[in-house]
Amino acid sequence: MNKAVKLPPDHVSDVVQMALSDHVSFADIRREYGIGEKDVKALMRDTLKPGSYKAWRKRVRDFGDRRAHHK
Repeated sequence: MNKAVKLPPDHVSDVVQMALSDHVSFADIRREYGIGEKDVKALMRDTLKPGSYKAWRKRVRDFGDRRAHHK
């Protein structure tokens, strides 16, 4: 995570839960907590187990690709 971004532990938990949800976008997280997509990915990498992080990234990429095609 970017060294400039410091979140209290309860906010870290909230951001992780939001990021794991398929119904919350990176823009929603930025609006609520002021951290960007790269910072969310870094936070998830630091918080999740390696396999869980890889599965989450794949799901986020696949979901983003599907949404782009359905618009």
